[in-house]
Amino acid sequence: MNADAVREWLRRAPFLPFRLKLSNGDSYDIFHPEFLLLGKNRAVVYNDAEDKFAFVSLVHINNIETLEAVGQPDAR
Repeated sequence: MNADAVREWLRRAPFLPFRLKLSNGDSYDIFHPEFLLLGKNRAVVYNDAEDKFAFVSLVHINNIETLEAVGQPDAR
């Protein structure tokens, strides 16, 4: 996936929390637009619950879906 496609999800108004699903089966929940920083080929995901960062190659993002769609709460 390219940065522009992910950026569209970050810029939605109102913002809807979403899940990034990766090619290796991992997923990352984005609860706030400031929890995802996009670069040209990579993204940095912040997990506030664990106070950790993950670096993700954009080519490994297979799917993005709202947390409502996967049965998760849409806010913390």
